[in-house]
Parts: sequence; structure tokens; C-alpha cells
Amino acid sequence: MISNYLPMRYLAALFLMSFPVLEVAAGQPVGIDSCRAMALRNNKQMSISEVKQDMARNIRKSARTKYLPGIHAFGSYMYTSREISLLNGDQKSALSNIGTTAANGINSALQNAGASLTPEQLAAINGQLGALGTSIEQIAGGFNEHINSAAAMLNAGGRSLVDAFRTDTRNIFAGSVIVTQPIYMGGSIKAVNRMADIGERMAAGTAEAVRQQTIYDTDKAYWTVVSLKHKKKLAESYLALIKKLRGDVYKMIAEGVATRAEGLGVDVKVNEAEMTLLQVNDGLTLSRMLLCQQCGLPVDTELITDDEDKDKIVPVAVPVEATAVKTAADNRPEIHVLQAMADMSKQAVNLLKAGNLPKIGLTGGYTVTNPNVYDGYQKKFGGVWNVGVLVSIPVWNWGDVAYKVRAAKGASAIAALEVAEAREKIELQASQSAFKVGEASKRLTLADSNVKRAEENLRSAEVGFREGVMPATTVMEAQTAWLQARSQKIDAEIDIRLSDVNMRKALGTLEQ
Repeated sequence: MISNYLPMRYLAALFLMSFPVLEVAAGQPVGIDSCRAMALRNNKQMSISEVKQDMARNIRKSARTKYLPGIHAFGSYMYTSREISLLNGDQKSALSNIGTTAANGINSALQNAGASLTPEQLAAINGQLGALGTSIEQIAGGFNEHINSAAAMLNAGGRSLVDAFRTDTRNIFAGSVIVTQPIYMGGSIKAVNRMADIGERMAAGTAEAVRQQTIYDTDKAYWTVVSLKHKKKLAESYLALIKKLRGDVYKMIAEGVATRAEGLGVDVKVNEAEMTLLQVNDGLTLSRMLLCQQCGLPVDTELITDDEDKDKIVPVAVPVEATAVKTAADNRPEIHVLQAMADMSKQAVNLLKAGNLPKIGLTGGYTVTNPNVYDGYQKKFGGVWNVGVLVSIPVWNWGDVAYKVRAAKGASAIAALEVAEAREKIELQASQSAFKVGEASKRLTLADSNVKRAEENLRSAEVGFREGVMPATTVMEAQTAWLQARSQKIDAEIDIRLSDVNMRKALGTLEQ
């Protein structure tokens, strides 16, 4: 059912990835390549490195966005306890009573004019008005009615004007969309992007260093298991030899041709051989646990290596070229990481220098407010477009940026010195590794010669013991020498393998 939905390439990948697990589960011998593959797939530090690389990629993508315009939307609402008033209290009162004030002024003027007339003048005026059928009192009454009517109209107009000037700004709404485009930021954006690129290189170098260290640790654990398994076989062979000698000695004691002391001496050697075998077994168990942990398997997994049951550990030829030693630093991921850190410090200097340089940007947007005053004062939303240029020029900061730049230059100089020192140490390490490769080959040659001599010595001692011309102590000494020679040969063979791995790691060429 699942295969109907998953792409075939994913199924194939899962199938291939399960090979090492199937081999271990089936109890089949696992080669060093399978152990490396499992270690690289299950190592937690490798997973951490992959996450760091993904983080660096995202940081680099984030830095690229600094070149692009930014769009931001803002909105706000505010309630105030008091509204903004364009008129003060006296002005509001004057406008609301403008008609009454005018009528009172006119009435006062008319009263003053009437008071200034003499009785004779009033009588003459009334006489003339009487001919027309009216009187001054009637005219004054009608005029007052018109004045009062006009005053009421003016008062109403004044009140409407006061109402028109009322803002009612207790509820204020505002919103805007702003677009900003950096034009020149003093080189800070370019520096940030370069730092992001360097960070990605640094993450890749760290991942490669972790990968090589994982392979190195896995190889070391693998060959330790192989070495201890061969030493276990050697300890078992030695125990069988010493037990056979004990049987022969006790037969001779029964026949009266050997002493009890010789028998006790052989018993001590048997106990020592059994203790050695126990120690080797314990070491082998612990080494398997370490190898399982390196491969990401449960520590109680019965992991059988492909080389542990072989009769002989086949050494490898490790050709070392002088040019490879000289160029080792160029291949080492550690140097790549340190160089990236030095480059990062240089860009940090450029980033700090930008603090003393002007910054220029474009801005534009659209703003709406309620209330608005774009077409008189209105209690509704109204908006306006805007575009502008922003310029920021640092004038004086008491040398703060200059001090920071000097400090950053010091850090950059330190990083460059650390790179140079690391190159020297790596060249020394590569030279020492090349020397150890040659020494391992010499030790293996000597170990082969010692094994041949020890085997011949043991054969001669056993023959002499059987013929009664050599004591049991001589045989035990020969057996001990044989054990030591064989053990040294195993160490030399394993050392050849480990020196190969160590050499390739020193040269930065340790590959899957």
C-alpha cells in the first residue's frame, strides 16, 4: 500500500540504507565501509552539522533580502478624554450670541438718538408722521421686531458656526502602508551578505571536519576490535600451550623427573594466562560497545567485524608524497574554518566602518486618518500618498565607531595569525604522520622477524623439554617470548592501518 504512494527512488534509498542494519541483525560480518556508512548516518554531531548548514543557508537567504524594499503596514486607534477645540469659551459665547449683541447695540444707539431729541423736535416729527397715519412709537415698535428677528437668525448662524468648528477628536483612527528601499547604507548590507556567505562556508567546513573525525573514530574503534579479537585468539593459543605444558610437567612429577616447584611455577603461568584472556575478553566487549555506539547501534548488539576472523591482518601500503605534506593545510577543513573566521573578522571591520558613513534610502506610502482635514474637517477616512528621501549623516559620536573599528582590526589580525599558526601545526602533524607511517612499516618488518625467531625458539625449547635436556622454566620463557612477539606483530599490523587513517586525516584526504 505504501509503495503505491512513495516514489520509487525513495524506496530504493530506504532499501539501500537498511543493508548495514540487516547485516548486523543477521549476525553477518560487517566491513569497515559499512561501519563508516552507519556512523555517518547515525552520528549526532553529523546531524548537528547538517542543521548548522541549514541555518547558515537560511541566514544567507535572509541577508539577501536586505537589498529588497521593505513593506510595512501600521494601524492605530486612540481615545482621548477631551477633544481638540479650535475656539475658546469666549469665542464660542460671542459667536452663539452674535445676533443678541448686535441687536443690543442697535437698540442702544436708537435709544441714545431718541434721548437726544427735544420735546419740540419729537412733537414736530409726530405731527409729520400723524399726517401719514402713524407715530414714532409705532415705527420704533416695528423696527424692534425686525431687529429681534435678525438677532435670532444671527444667533442661529453663530451657533452653527461653533458646531462647525467642533472637532470631536476623542476617537482617532489612523493607518498607513510604508515602503522603504535602501539606496546606500555605507556598505553595511554588502558586508552582512559577505558575512552570511562566509558563515555558509564555515558551516560546510565544520561539517567536513566532523565527517572526517567520525570516520577516524570509527576506523580506530573498528581496528581496536580487530586487534583485541586477534589477541584473544593469541591468548587462547597461549593458554592451550601452557596447559599442555602443565599436563606434561605433572606427568613428569608423577614419574619423579620433575619437582613440585616446577609444577607450581607452571600453575602460576596458567593463572596468568587465564587472567590475560579474561582481560582481553573484557577489553573486546568494551571495544565492541564503543564501535556499536559509533555506528549508532544498541551497545548490546553483537557486531562482528569482517577482519576479526581472518587469519592475518593484511597491511596496506601508504605512499606519502612530499608535495602532499606541503599542501596538507590547503585540504584540511580546520584551515577552511579558521580562514572563514579570519574573513568574517574582516567583514566585521567593514560593517563597523559603515557606522561613520551616510545612509540614503527612498520611502513612500499611503496614509489614512479619521477624522481628516484634506477637504475641510471631515469625520471620515481620508488618505494621501507620499514619497520621499531619507538621509542619515553621522556628525559626531566621540570616536565610538573609530574605537570599535580599531578593536575589530585587532581581532582580524589575531585571526590571521591563528590561521598561520594552524598551517604550521598542520604541516608538522602531516610530517609526523608520514614519519609514523615509515616507523610502522619498520616495526612490522621487525615483528615478523621476531615472530619467526620466537617460533623457532619455542620449537627448540619444546623439543629439549621432551628430551629432558631443558627445564620447564625454559619452555615457559620461550612461550612468553612467543606470546610477546605475536602480540607485537598484531600491534604492528593494526598500527599500519591506523597510521594510514591518521595520515590521510592529517593530509585532509580522509574520504568515505
